[in-house]
Amino acid sequence: MAGRALHPRFAYGHKPERKSPKTPILHATDLFRPHMDPDDHWDLACVYALAYGGDTDLKGVLIDYPPKDSEVRAPDAIAIAQMNLICGIFVTMGVGTPHPMKSRNDVQPYVSSIDHHGVQMVLDVLRRSPEPVVINILGSSRDIAIAGKKDPGLFATKCAGIYLNAGVGAQDRNLASKLEYNVQLDKSAYAAIFDLPCPVYWMPCFEEIESRQEQVVMEYGTHYKFRQNEMLPYLSDMVQNYFGYMFGRYTDQNWLHYLKGTKDEALLTQFGSQDRHMWCTGGFLHAAGYTVSRDGKITPIEEESCPRVFTFEPIKIRCDDSGVTEWAHDKNSKNRFVFHVLDTKAYQPAMTEAMKSLLTRLP
Repeated sequence: MAGRALHPRFAYGHKPERKSPKTPILHATDLFRPHMDPDDHWDLACVYALAYGGDTDLKGVLIDYPPKDSEVRAPDAIAIAQMNLICGIFVTMGVGTPHPMKSRNDVQPYVSSIDHHGVQMVLDVLRRSPEPVVINILGSSRDIAIAGKKDPGLFATKCAGIYLNAGVGAQDRNLASKLEYNVQLDKSAYAAIFDLPCPVYWMPCFEEIESRQEQVVMEYGTHYKFRQNEMLPYLSDMVQNYFGYMFGRYTDQNWLHYLKGTKDEALLTQFGSQDRHMWCTGGFLHAAGYTVSRDGKITPIEEESCPRVFTFEPIKIRCDDSGVTEWAHDKNSKNRFVFHVLDTKAYQPAMTEAMKSLLTRLP
């Protein structure tokens, strides 16, 4: 059907035999403690909720090396430990490289094996998985890009698709030249993702950077927001404590007792009154085989009658070395897609409702 993206399970027009209905996932994120933006912890909870519900097999979480201006921050191993305990699953963690790519083809032969800890994790996860793996990119593209450039053949056969949460979706070059934050982290790495021989599901954060200030939902941007008290009170006590430990910027080792302790109602009320900006939810659901209806129901992609609020459309795209994209619709594309909001009025409330129903799965 023209205008409908292929789910990773159907990439390149065929359905591979699967031993399990679960989609293998590798989650690459800029998840830090103390946090830079709480959206990463909300995203982590969503990814775990899908794994807990049996829709995905979470193979690992790869966390960016903290930016140079973030010396007080560290990869948040505590959040992963908390979510592992809440969900009763055992997910490993890797740390990304601190070295920016010097060009879109730079595989960094000059760095130590320690600095490629995260790159090696990516390659190992793909090699060991019996099924092709979906990769989420929520921060820098660096480690995934280097891994893909090191072994493009592996990505061609074992990467089911990359959900790239970065960039601006404007087709006007002047607007596209205003680079989004995740692109600025490593422009060469962002450009390199579009070179890889696997499907790329591009999820521009905004259609135009100006929309960030205006907080306007646009067709080719994933951004939406919700008030945190629309969701927090409906979550289990341990999940509320997971968020409380993050909101409070705790860096001690008391994470287990905090998780199982009494809720800090004053803290949760304080942060519940704040808006939370989100971007990545649609990609998590799509990778697991779902879409969202215009009334906020999580629905299997295969249900053609669903009045969905977003889709992925086939495109042709070029990204230059400076991180600026040029793209156009191309119904014949089999491996490049763009996120498209089909109903800009329904998108924000629908995604909020879908996220709420997803997170209330957590025990």
